[in-house]
Amino acid sequence: MFTLLPNIKNTLRLMRYFIQLSYKGTAFHGWQIQPNALSVQEVLNNALTTILNTKIDTTGAGRTDSGVHAKQMFAHFDYENLENPSSYISKLNSYLPKDIAVQNLYVVHPEAHARFDATQRTYQYFINNQKNPFLQDSSWFYAQSLDVNAMNSAAALLLEHTNFQCFSKVNTEVATFDCRVYEAFWKTNSNQLQFTISADRFLRNMVRAIVGTLIKVGLHKITLSEFNAIIESKDRSEAGFSVPAHGLHLTQINYPYLTPIITE
Repeated sequence: MFTLLPNIKNTLRLMRYFIQLSYKGTAFHGWQIQPNALSVQEVLNNALTTILNTKIDTTGAGRTDSGVHAKQMFAHFDYENLENPSSYISKLNSYLPKDIAVQNLYVVHPEAHARFDATQRTYQYFINNQKNPFLQDSSWFYAQSLDVNAMNSAAALLLEHTNFQCFSKVNTEVATFDCRVYEAFWKTNSNQLQFTISADRFLRNMVRAIVGTLIKVGLHKITLSEFNAIIESKDRSEAGFSVPAHGLHLTQINYPYLTPIITE
């Protein structure tokens, strides 16, 4: 399932491990550790520290906001040689709360980095147009009719741009607002709309702001040319609202040295 890098020497005192996990973000204030708020990273660090009997600090592939879910997240940490890393998966899952699950734990190259080595990330946003109590934490209920064809035409325009400052949270300190979008499209499934977007990186709040602006296209409140002009404006105030976090899912992260894993 995984392709490990060659020439990993078990004689190293400390090894680098990648951990693959998923989580329902409803109860957490995002992935990243922060004061006075429960985060996924804090809970995972505590579980690893308990199981391995030494302080463990993980580095995640990225950060998800409060309430956002992850069907696939990766993090790395350093620890001494484990003869059978996969044997610790069940131990971790028995210690972790029900809304966090570990799928894999394996050794990688000592310089492998969960954040900086990721080449592509995929998010999906779910909109339910019929009230469903079983989807209230994972899909946004929005009853208004939307022109999906127009929204797909606008989404295709994202691939023609690289600067997405207009969709970034303001006052965010980043070196660049450039992202390379590989795909962006909507599809319908029964009473649900699903937006999929893949890129090499994402800015804070970017996907939720894109979805909110595409909804304005779907409501015929803005045209395709106006959507394009919003991107070119680099002005967050020109773009649409940010849709609620609970409809957003991080679904896939790709690395050059791992066999791609498709999460349905």
